[in-house]
Amino acid sequence: MVGSNEPKKPKPMSKKHLAHFEARLLEERRRVMKDLGHHGEGFGTNAEGEGQDSSAYSFHMADQGTDAMEREKAFLFASKEGRFLWHIDQALRRLYRSPETFGKCHQCGQDVAFERLDALPHARYCIECKQREEDAKNK
Repeated sequence: MVGSNEPKKPKPMSKKHLAHFEARLLEERRRVMKDLGHHGEGFGTNAEGEGQDSSAYSFHMADQGTDAMEREKAFLFASKEGRFLWHIDQALRRLYRSPETFGKCHQCGQDVAFERLDALPHARYCIECKQREEDAKNK
């Protein structure tokens, strides 16, 4: 009975579940790309819009500060979405390159719960390992 003492190796995810997570990741990717397109509009100056408003108030320091704040806010949102897009792309790479290990925790190697992956299809850690990581950061 040599085989009974070996650790149980987790089974790969079914093709049906892999297809589900691929669709979820692609859906999230489309949403983020759309959001990034909208955030990108906040960075440039709109010559048409500026030309239409010829009031003296458009050059007021407070308005310039508000414009700068709005551009910074748009940049921060785009930056956050850009990081999220990177995580989604990494998950898609993992799914395509090694589907047999997709959905396995990068820390302990156990299956990441279906519910967790459904909520966060780019998750790399099971909830227990992620909690340990977060606890270590907060110390």
